[in-house]
Amino acid sequence: MYKDLQLFNELVEILLQEEKIQPVAKPIPTDKLYQTLDLSLNEHPILDEDFKDTLLDIIKSTPKTASTSFFNQLFGGRLSKAALGDLLAVMLNNSMYTYKVAGPQVGIEKAVLHKICEMIGYGKESDGTFASGGSMSNYMAMVMARDRHSPLSRTEGVTKNMIVYTSEASHYSIQKNASLIGIGRNQVRFIKTNAYGEMLADDLELQIKQDLAKGFHPFFVNATAGTTVLGAFDDVVQISKICKIYKLWLHLDGAYCGGVIFSKKYQHLVNGIELTDSFSVNAHKMLGAPLTCSILVVQDKKYLYHSFSNDADYLYQTANDDFNLGKTSFQCGRRNDALKIWTLWKSVGTEGLERIVDHQFYLADMARNYIKQHPEYRLYSFDDSISVCFNYKGISAKSLCTELYINSEALVGFGSFKNDEFVRLVTINTSLKEEDIMNFFKKIEEFVNNKNLIHKT
Repeated sequence: MYKDLQLFNELVEILLQEEKIQPVAKPIPTDKLYQTLDLSLNEHPILDEDFKDTLLDIIKSTPKTASTSFFNQLFGGRLSKAALGDLLAVMLNNSMYTYKVAGPQVGIEKAVLHKICEMIGYGKESDGTFASGGSMSNYMAMVMARDRHSPLSRTEGVTKNMIVYTSEASHYSIQKNASLIGIGRNQVRFIKTNAYGEMLADDLELQIKQDLAKGFHPFFVNATAGTTVLGAFDDVVQISKICKIYKLWLHLDGAYCGGVIFSKKYQHLVNGIELTDSFSVNAHKMLGAPLTCSILVVQDKKYLYHSFSNDADYLYQTANDDFNLGKTSFQCGRRNDALKIWTLWKSVGTEGLERIVDHQFYLADMARNYIKQHPEYRLYSFDDSISVCFNYKGISAKSLCTELYINSEALVGFGSFKNDEFVRLVTINTSLKEEDIMNFFKKIEEFVNNKNLIHKT
């Protein structure tokens, strides 16, 4: 083990150097991957030196999500105290279903969950769990909503047309999850949005009334705190009023931007969060924890137990069920994802997490101001979002992002909304500073001029 840990340290040193020297790895075409790298599994042991060389080749060719040229996904960067927690979780290798095998790690998970419940205004009966990702958090919320509305569905299956509501700008997992829980993809109603990508409460109520008139059974509304493309926040207060009238479960999908709960300046974007039945947030996004760190909390923990608990005497051998986490989780065997957010939170405090969140909005404001001041850019997004959507010189966003990637200049994605396609710069990477944003725009401008991309549109 000590020898492998030494090798690990050597590889990490090289990775940190590579992130500075070559912040965007040269991409390997998929049709050349297996010819370029030795990914084969051999019959006999490999020599240590050859093993190290192979790992180095893989590291150098892997996209560097912690580099300051990574703007592509809704995560990025590397916070050392969070990485420390993740590394310790690997070495401890506890499974989080019972106190007997996880010990104080259960207390760590509970401490994180209870603090988040307290912060968002949930009551004493609240609780939560860690899921394998934002999609799974949304899935679990939908299952609890189904079982509350139709308790027999847990044992007898779904026997009526149950309807789900979500905005047309929401995450794709909602439709997928409706299929997985037996509701059916066609029972998802996509609610219209305004120009900012926010769900229109009037259209939500209209569609609910139409479904009730047809004899259908509405049961679940998914609101979003940070839509995937524009980073919009749905109006929870208005949506919750409708959910209360029609007795619908209200889930707030904060996988992307739910981290605003840590910011005094931006927590108003989720006003009314205490009115929701469940809330999810990915700490591996705004808060900068390593992947994955997805948190789901619920107003009343009885729904977690009702939907996910199952007796297993061979497993649950601790008297206090509050510490048998397997009874409130979709999973049985489950890695310890709580430790990395706990080590980060413990080390920097709540005020440190607030600074992390506020900095991302500050960088987004910087980027928007730059775009507004330069007439060759066109801005599509708005204030109070960390998704900065724009076009440059009318060049196809898809072409520009692809060329930047192929030429190892920057990793940035493109998106679309209401028939507009644009570059989507995400300022969520915790490694970014002011100069990195300015360098990003400078790189685009120099690249376009050097490559003469304007003629390729």
